[in-house]
Parts: sequence; C-alpha cells; structure tokens
Amino acid sequence: MIGRWCLIVLLGLGLNGCALFQGRDPLNISVIGIEPLPGQGLELRMAVKIRVQNPNETPVDFNGIALNLEVNDQPLAAGVSNQRGHIDRYGEQVIVVPVSITAFAFLRQAYGLSQVESLQGLPYVLRGKLAGGPLGTLRFTDEGRLDLPDAAGG
Repeated sequence: MIGRWCLIVLLGLGLNGCALFQGRDPLNISVIGIEPLPGQGLELRMAVKIRVQNPNETPVDFNGIALNLEVNDQPLAAGVSNQRGHIDRYGEQVIVVPVSITAFAFLRQAYGLSQVESLQGLPYVLRGKLAGGPLGTLRFTDEGRLDLPDAAGG
C-alpha cells in the first residue's frame, strides 16, 4: 500500500515538473559581428559576436557555449568558451566566442567560393548550445545570408 502511494506521488510530481517546461519559446540568436584574432601556424581565428535574446518569463543562466559555423553548405569554423552569463527574462546579451578555422576548412571554402558567380548572399548556418543552468543545455540555430566583398569589382 505504501509503495503504491509513493508511486502515485512520484508520478504526480513528475507530471508537474513536465508542465513547468511547456510553452518555453526558443532563444533568438543573431550573428552581429566577426572580428579577426591572432592565430597560430595555418590556423585562422575569429571572434564571433552573437546577440542572444530571451523571450521567456524565466531568466537563462549558462556556464559554457559552443558554436559551429557553416558557410555555403560547408563547415567553416568551430569554437567553445567556458564563460558564464545570465540573460534576464525578456532580456538580451552579446556573447563573444573565439572560433578556429583550419587550413583544410579554409581551402575547402576557397574552392567552393571559386565555383559561385557572386560572393553576395552566401548561405550560412550557425549552430550552438548554451550549457548549464537549471534547464540544462539550450540549443540554438541561426540561418541567414552573408554578403562578402567582391574582389573583382569592389
């Protein structure tokens, strides 16, 4: 009898816990800048600036971030940071993450770009995750188009 009562209480608590996480909107992420950083050897380094907006009633605490950037449907850069942060409810924060571009990824991109007619409107996809906090890891994706300077005509 006691075991059955404990099971009912645990099921009730589990259902209430699931109800707390329903209706949470995804974070809004946008790339707002990319700046060069010093690299080593054949590696290129950049600082990717992203704006993270929290459209929810509850704040987001994080203790790490990871990014993967694809350009023109090819992997380009990846980076991680163990920085900590707090994004208020209905708040936003700019996060800077250092990313690395290997020589192989750079050459693959250069070859892919030589096959396109214009450097305008190249598709990019940024995938990442914010780690930690009471809600666990929050994954995000940002997609858009890059307009790179055209070497031929300025």
